[in-house]
Amino acid sequence: MGSPKATNRFLNACVVDTNRAEARKTSSALSKHVTCGQPAHVLASKEHAVAFLRHTPINIVIVDLECIGGEAELSEIVAAAPRAVMIAVSAKGSVSRAMNAMRNGAHDFLTKPYTSEMLLEKLEAHLGVFKRAAPSPSLSAATGSEAIVSSDTSGTAAQFEGFVGASNRMQSVYAQINRMATSSAPAFITGESGTGKELCAQALHARSARKGGPFVAINCGAIPANLMESEIFGHARGAFTGADEARAGAAELADGGTLFLDEIGEMELCLQSKLLRFLQTGSIQRVGEHKPRSLDLRVICATNRDPKTEITAGRFREDLFYRLHVLPIRLPALRERREDIPSLAQTFLKKYAAEENRRFQRFSTYAEALLLQHSWPGNVRELENVIRQLVVMNDGDEVTELMLSPLLRDQAVPVLSEIAFSTSEPMPSMGRSIEPLWFQEKQIIETTLETFDGNIALAAAALEISPSTIYRKKQSWAERAGA
Repeated sequence: MGSPKATNRFLNACVVDTNRAEARKTSSALSKHVTCGQPAHVLASKEHAVAFLRHTPINIVIVDLECIGGEAELSEIVAAAPRAVMIAVSAKGSVSRAMNAMRNGAHDFLTKPYTSEMLLEKLEAHLGVFKRAAPSPSLSAATGSEAIVSSDTSGTAAQFEGFVGASNRMQSVYAQINRMATSSAPAFITGESGTGKELCAQALHARSARKGGPFVAINCGAIPANLMESEIFGHARGAFTGADEARAGAAELADGGTLFLDEIGEMELCLQSKLLRFLQTGSIQRVGEHKPRSLDLRVICATNRDPKTEITAGRFREDLFYRLHVLPIRLPALRERREDIPSLAQTFLKKYAAEENRRFQRFSTYAEALLLQHSWPGNVRELENVIRQLVVMNDGDEVTELMLSPLLRDQAVPVLSEIAFSTSEPMPSMGRSIEPLWFQEKQIIETTLETFDGNIALAAAALEISPSTIYRKKQSWAERAGA
């Protein structure tokens, strides 16, 4: 693993730990590999840390949870150094503790004792989520300079215009929304079903200069083709059978605000041409009328299909695509931002427990691991439905794995004990190939790590072992390979 030092100059660090020997060891590793020889500041209490961080530019904080009184106390340190990469450490490591630490603002978690290599690996992973700025020589000489600054949306923010999640992918989405919101150009949202495309459109509207105007949403896949034109552009009285009175369409109702066309790929080709003309001229004609009506609105559209595939298949006009695809934004699938699953699940649990008058407060460690492991083809919508169902059907302070859908339990990655030979199966014959136990362990752990995109803490939760066990196993495999 490469040292972060080569790409991150002028970094300042501090270590919050009452164990002076361990603090010096960590400071030495940071000085050697990260902070270009600058020793880390060592602080022995939460109060000292908060007071120090409020007045000193620090980029990296390593904080011992026992020193500050537990993971719940992290929020004060986060508030004092909102731009810093924060690694929580503890001798009492557990998956639930790691999750709680990250919920309270830590970027990652390490179980004591840890090696310098483990710490540097964590920092290498997290320093990249910050924008690197080249400091001016005078500033860096005077203060050491803040070489990394957070983006416009805080790296620890968990909610944004109805979205829940502080992952790197969602922070990128929030930053895109902030930039795009000030424009009146069409926005084109893509993403799988259930990823929050309408929520994204609402966020673009809410952060725009048009937020005082109407937000009108229309689902192009839910309206019969013969009624779609009237729904969007309106109709005159008597324009067709049943048109007993004149009616404004969605575009007219959105005048001065935003028109959101969901599932734009479902729109018929003949109507696509009329939509293109509206985008070109800024005016519409109601069905049965010849008088044009000028409108001032922003168009945002969304689809869960691949637009290029639809164009190739002849189902979507290429000229309309390029007219709409001015400001593209892609929403990640839930499996691409698994670190947001605990906060999403907790949000839904709190919401539906209140609605259904249930006592639920939290998830058990294994229940949370099952949620983290599931592929979520229905994305956030599927997760919400799962939580709502279990709240309706159960009660208690804690959600256990048995309360979750059998589908989630059946798809769980098996732990080692579960794949051992069952008594219901015949004993293996002498001719059957038997892999060494260490090799079977290696396959199980590597498969689980792949499931969680390399996240050791989440893989350890699924396997019900400690993260340090996985680190030790990986080290032993490397030694075997080098032997």
